[in-house]
Amino acid sequence: MKKDIHPESYRPVVFRDATAGEAFLTRSTVPTEKTIEWEDGNEYPLYELAISAFSHPFYTGSERLVDTEGRIDKFKKKYAMAAQNRGAKKKKK
Repeated sequence: MKKDIHPESYRPVVFRDATAGEAFLTRSTVPTEKTIEWEDGNEYPLYELAISAFSHPFYTGSERLVDTEGRIDKFKKKYAMAAQNRGAKKKKK
């Protein structure tokens, strides 16, 4: 293994899933400005996750729409227009 390639600034960090509201404490080098008081009474850096194993459908077994950026609506609109265009082309023939 190569020497001096791994970071040495590991520290305890709380990762919180914004969708499910669940959190877990682990060691990480992720940069963050936020902090949170953990169950043990100590204050730790906080990193917000958009999705994790607590909210991902593969792990939960239930389908949950997590659309924070409007991707689903954009997709539906794009393909609805494509279907209309195909219908208009068929009428011309």
